[in-house]
Amino acid sequence: MINPALHRDPVALDRHHHRALRLQLPVSLAAAAGKLNACFLHGAEFAQACLEYPIVFVRAGTDAAGQPQVAPMAVLGLTRDENLYLQPDGGWAAQYLPAQLRVYPFALAQVDAQQAALCIDRSYAGLSEAEGEPLFDAEGEPSELVQRMQRQLPELEAEVQRTRRGCERLMALELLQEMRLDISQGEGTPALRVDGFMAVAEEKLLKLDDATLAELARSGLMRLIHAHQVSMVHLRRLAERRAMRAAAH
Repeated sequence: MINPALHRDPVALDRHHHRALRLQLPVSLAAAAGKLNACFLHGAEFAQACLEYPIVFVRAGTDAAGQPQVAPMAVLGLTRDENLYLQPDGGWAAQYLPAQLRVYPFALAQVDAQQAALCIDRSYAGLSEAEGEPLFDAEGEPSELVQRMQRQLPELEAEVQRTRRGCERLMALELLQEMRLDISQGEGTPALRVDGFMAVAEEKLLKLDDATLAELARSGLMRLIHAHQVSMVHLRRLAERRAMRAAAH
């Protein structure tokens, strides 16, 4: 899955054009995600991610039939280009790192219904022909690193597709509603307004009939809903972290 805010120049990895390309490891999160204020999460990540990140839903265009789509995101910052999980020393202020960041600068792009291409973000500063882990050997065969990505990314994409289907069900049940949060920034300072995201409406969830609730439980969607609800407390904690950083400067 390509995230335009993260993969700024994704290109299909090619054994001829990129034979000499190398990747410096470990990947620098400061260079990759220093200005990333949200990161896609797939459903299997919710149980761990909800302990450290706010999980919200954002509009993600429409599908082939013109139906609106949404995507679950881990909120990293409360304003544009703000990442409150990136520490001044380049460390990450959470134990769990979203899968999309763990495999960066690699990503999978769907070419058509049957074919996908392994891509790499050429904008990442840690790519060069001078130093780092080679992506191909002298014969143009994929390195162990690339082979590992070739195994991992299709599995990740399968989770992405399952998550999309789950989000489609939430939309069909009209459980998601637009939300807005006004966060106090202290006396004499205008409140910080956070909007542009969606959350599960508790009152709509409570009105579902027993058969639909049983369906959500059996499909695993209810677990995702509960993880999302638990995670929302972290929005306030992000605001506190933001205020602490502002005070330190």
